[in-house]
Amino acid sequence: MLSVRNSLAARLRDHFGAYAADKRGIAAVEFALIAAPFFFLIFGLLEVCILFIMTAILDHGVAEASRPLRTGAVQEAEMNAEEYRELICAQLMGMMDCENRLHFDVQTVSGFNNTPTGTPIDSAGLVDNSSFGFNPGGPNDIVAVRVFYEWDLLTPGLTAPLANMHGNKHLIQSNVVFRNEPFGSDFE
Repeated sequence: MLSVRNSLAARLRDHFGAYAADKRGIAAVEFALIAAPFFFLIFGLLEVCILFIMTAILDHGVAEASRPLRTGAVQEAEMNAEEYRELICAQLMGMMDCENRLHFDVQTVSGFNNTPTGTPIDSAGLVDNSSFGFNPGGPNDIVAVRVFYEWDLLTPGLTAPLANMHGNKHLIQSNVVFRNEPFGSDFE
């Protein structure tokens, strides 16, 4: 009886040894072990890259749309807030939904150290634009332009640390503060 057990144990050991020595399919097993963290890193990196690209596009658009404010073209054309929104949207290369997700605030401030700061996210995680206005100022006024865009994060589980709004969104912000040029009747 003891020899039967030894022989059974020897056969199991031999089969297990042959199974452990078999290298076929090892690449598939190794890939299965590292695939999840690999794709986690790749998709997270792509999300951050897209967010940086969209921030750069918004920064460029705001800088370009601020130039007509600075030179007095917006004031001379008597643009209203919606017309200025169209001016901003024209600079965003069609990459953003300006009608529903773009918020902006144009304020005349008393000094460069009095510019509005912070984000307008309320306690519910939504944009509170109730204090926003459109006051492009006159010649030599200091103007602060703040533009906010609600960006949907593409990979909800991976980018939870980037979400600063309700609904897995990230609020992108771009600010420009400048002194208007001495446009208008001063030089006529």
